[in-house]
Amino acid sequence: MLNRRKFLKYISTAPLLSLTPGTSLGSDKTITYKILAKEGKRQLGPQKSNLSSLWLYNGITPGPIIRAKKGQELIVEFTNNLTQPTTIHWHGIRNLNKMDGVPGLTQSAVEPGETFIYRFPTRDAGTFWYHAHNKAWEQVARGLYGPLIIEELDSSKNARDRLIVADDWRLTPDYQIEENTLGSLRDWSHQGRIGNWLTINGESKPEISLPVGSVKLRLINTANARTLAFEFGNANKFEVIALDGAPCTPFILKSIKLGPAQRADILLNYSGDEYFLYEVATGKRHEAAKFVPSRLTAEPYKLGKETIPWYPAPSAESAKIINIHMQGGAMGNLSSAYYLGREIPLRELAQKHSKVWALNKKVGGYNQILAALSLGDVAILRVWNDTRWKHSMHLHGHHFWVNSKEFSGPDRKVLRDTYLMLPNEKADFLFVADNPGQWLFHCHMLEHHASGMGGVIKIM
Repeated sequence: MLNRRKFLKYISTAPLLSLTPGTSLGSDKTITYKILAKEGKRQLGPQKSNLSSLWLYNGITPGPIIRAKKGQELIVEFTNNLTQPTTIHWHGIRNLNKMDGVPGLTQSAVEPGETFIYRFPTRDAGTFWYHAHNKAWEQVARGLYGPLIIEELDSSKNARDRLIVADDWRLTPDYQIEENTLGSLRDWSHQGRIGNWLTINGESKPEISLPVGSVKLRLINTANARTLAFEFGNANKFEVIALDGAPCTPFILKSIKLGPAQRADILLNYSGDEYFLYEVATGKRHEAAKFVPSRLTAEPYKLGKETIPWYPAPSAESAKIINIHMQGGAMGNLSSAYYLGREIPLRELAQKHSKVWALNKKVGGYNQILAALSLGDVAILRVWNDTRWKHSMHLHGHHFWVNSKEFSGPDRKVLRDTYLMLPNEKADFLFVADNPGQWLFHCHMLEHHASGMGGVIKIM
């Protein structure tokens, strides 16, 4: 297991392994997967004849479940058989910078026909996911994402652990990706690409078998832009034990809201009755999946390390303050912003450059350095959402402490990698700059990022 000091040493000294196609490695210290991105067809609609043309990892969406034990080195041999360059970002992993998967910042894009080896240590146990990060607004919308689960060393595979990978798709009446609105400036300047079709684990209203008793559900919102919320039929309440992979002090909810890219681990006491998982973000119940009993019975779930935060919140007394003012979008107050070295009126930015959002009055790009920090600095991203829209703000390579307003009742101090900010909300993201490199900070409404809402935190 890597502690902080060992991890930092690993970052500076670990070599890259060169693998030839077909090489298989595996031991207690390493685990290897092969991922192939290619076009294909899958059923998203209600009938078997409703085959949708998608972009897939290993022929499926979500992509294959990648599992590793905490402390193992994960090796992924990725081959791109698409017609576009692409990369894989390992969302929520406190990763090596060169393995983060951001083309133009941490690596070159993987061109069609090329193979790239991702290799990195797994520091933390939790629920994560992986997704395309080149033209993510299109590639994720076409199906390029999958779950990534890092297990505690003492965990075992059992029937209590279930995945709920949720996505909303924008489909035509014959269940094809609505391609004519990909890259729509209206989407980019408003909430992002909101879909019209919900899937759970890549299916429409699937049946999910659960053992009777205490069941752990891992929820992942992979939607481009839609905030999703869930409640569980006959279950009046459930217990939240982790957010964005990070353990938290358990608390009780009747429904849970997840912004794009957010995750939650919950404990559900399943009675054995057949009932629905409902999506309730709009205030109305929509049937998302059906829970049915399996032949198995779950033993009482004993919480251990899963409720202990990875690390305590650092003291904010001497923290470096990084002010981030979010502006732009439809009905916003941004009249102009700096782009390509000059200040450009918003209308010209939108019409000529498809840029409508800014941080600190600068259209985001990988050359926009929001802050330069020294390794080990304690920092606060003091973020103000001065827009009319929600934004799911994500920091690569780190988790941060925030007094969250996302849940009913009092604010909760939680460790997150993605935080859903409401219009005009102000929030402090407190973190330790303990991972060297250039790290992206951006809105995970993927259209918002593409149209300017992003920048770089440099840690040296």
